[in-house]
Amino acid sequence: MGHHNHHFAGDRHALSGVWSPPTSSANFCEEDYAVTRYFAEFINTLTNLAYVLFALQYMYGPGSRGLLSPKTDFMSVSLLVLGIASFLFHATLRHGFQFGDELAMLGLVWSILQGSLVVRRSSVYDRFVNICLATVFPLFGAFYVWTGKIIYHVIGFAIAIGLIILRGIYLFYLRKPAFPQDKVAEWRVRGRIALILMGVAYILWNIDLEFCAELRKLREDIGLPWAWLLEFHGWWHILTAMSAARVMDIVREVRKRVKEDTEE
Repeated sequence: MGHHNHHFAGDRHALSGVWSPPTSSANFCEEDYAVTRYFAEFINTLTNLAYVLFALQYMYGPGSRGLLSPKTDFMSVSLLVLGIASFLFHATLRHGFQFGDELAMLGLVWSILQGSLVVRRSSVYDRFVNICLATVFPLFGAFYVWTGKIIYHVIGFAIAIGLIILRGIYLFYLRKPAFPQDKVAEWRVRGRIALILMGVAYILWNIDLEFCAELRKLREDIGLPWAWLLEFHGWWHILTAMSAARVMDIVREVRKRVKEDTEE
């Protein structure tokens, strides 16, 4: 069963944590409060720091204006927000933070989709895209929270990922005039790597959901600390953070290239 219909509130320590009892509808294969009473899912909580790390890497990378004046854009902020929101959710397993995590996931793909669409010269086109996205995504997020059905979140997230992929196909294969071939070839390779990372993350995410009993038995046999390597939802966080950061870098480079071409 998936996390939307299989709850692990019966774990040995589930009712002894600071944030007990779990109230979220989503609860993953990591045993609740097995490591510390302060984090409901220890590994699933800490691996969210990958999102924060990649966000800060951009914010304080080349072009940063100092500790109090980081370089930010919609994508880096959305990555940072997701890391914090998912950290709080997995640390507490409270239903309110679950919505925060899931809405932050939508915000992340929203930011990447917006960044990949708004790369043309037409300011009218840019405004139209921004208005559409600024209308559709908040309304969809509100609809999801109102229904509380995870399937709508999955559908919305998948549609956004699909649109990002289609946009990439247009930019790197169909766009006229085309970008320089050396840059397109590089972006294609990096884009494929990002897709592979996302694909592997999705596979591990599903294994964590569907084969929880088997994974828990294997972890028990292996023992700590090596058993932590089999906390596959934690790998979902790390690999999706790596994938998102790579896609964001490509989007920024495409936008920069279009801007340079416009100014020539």
